[in-house]
Amino acid sequence: MNQSFSKALSSLVMAAGLSLALVSGSSFAERAPMAPLPSPSGVDFPLSVPANPNSLANGTQAQSQPANPSIFTTANSDPYNFVSIPDKEASVLIQRSGEQWRVIRNGIITVYGGWLMALAFFGIVAMYIVKGPIKLHEPMSGNLIKRFSFLERLTHWVMAYSFIGLALTGLLILYGKYFAMPLMGGVAYGSFLMVCKNIHNFSGPLFTLSIIIFFLLLVRKNIPGEGDMAWLMSFGGILSGKHVPAGFFNFGEKIWFWFGMTFLGLVISSSGFVLDMIVPFMEVQYIRGTMQIANIVHSSASILMTTMAMGHIYIGSIGMQGSLDGMRTGSVDATWAKEHHELWYNKVNK
Repeated sequence: MNQSFSKALSSLVMAAGLSLALVSGSSFAERAPMAPLPSPSGVDFPLSVPANPNSLANGTQAQSQPANPSIFTTANSDPYNFVSIPDKEASVLIQRSGEQWRVIRNGIITVYGGWLMALAFFGIVAMYIVKGPIKLHEPMSGNLIKRFSFLERLTHWVMAYSFIGLALTGLLILYGKYFAMPLMGGVAYGSFLMVCKNIHNFSGPLFTLSIIIFFLLLVRKNIPGEGDMAWLMSFGGILSGKHVPAGFFNFGEKIWFWFGMTFLGLVISSSGFVLDMIVPFMEVQYIRGTMQIANIVHSSASILMTTMAMGHIYIGSIGMQGSLDGMRTGSVDATWAKEHHELWYNKVNK
């Protein structure tokens, strides 16, 4: 009887001790969780995320890879994490600046750029309807004066046609999804846009080359000089209603040459080379951030140059009598030269 009681008491004591051990072990495990065992793949996935994500890189992952904050805790961030594949862009799961770029491109550039071009276009149409083309005050004399060489005219027309091709295809790339895609359908529009993109990409270097050659050919004739201040003060005769004497180029043409053609043209060209990943003579990292900045610069400068080019094309074609002759044949009538570029006309006829 006593032996049975002793055995029963010993069993109860052992069971109580084992229970206490299990309870104490469980409470200790809650206070200090054991590090997870290494996974067969060598990449450790934590059971819980600590306050400091850098502390995760302490298992087999730390032996084969550098210290790396968990991609899963920094998904919506711009800093690069570590990846072992060649494409380092894959180490950023969500790029926050990409949303900022999308808002700027589809908001500020697309909306305000569209309004700017629309105002310029309808302003030119209104001017033509109200005032009509600028006519000469005297009839054509029939005496021709040489104005542009063959090389100057060839370079100008190469630049002009390549610009028109770039402008039309660029506008389709920027705005086509709003009006062309609903009409054509997604598949046809995608194929059409690919053709536009190839035309755009191959026309770009030709446009850049023509800008450089045209600049070298005519830079000396576009240096500010006599008559420019008077032209500026009267806005080319708009305020006074009289033609202001000008040299080979008036001040308005010089603004177009220096800012519209040269500055904006080279900004568009350089940013386009970045987007095409063909920048010569220097090393550029073609990462998402670089491409987004280049796209914003390229689109903004292109819209501004297109707006200015509308006025240049209008004045050089139907907006002014006789203005197209210089670039079409190389010579202008003496009456036109005297009326619009009197200072240059006087030097030629000395």
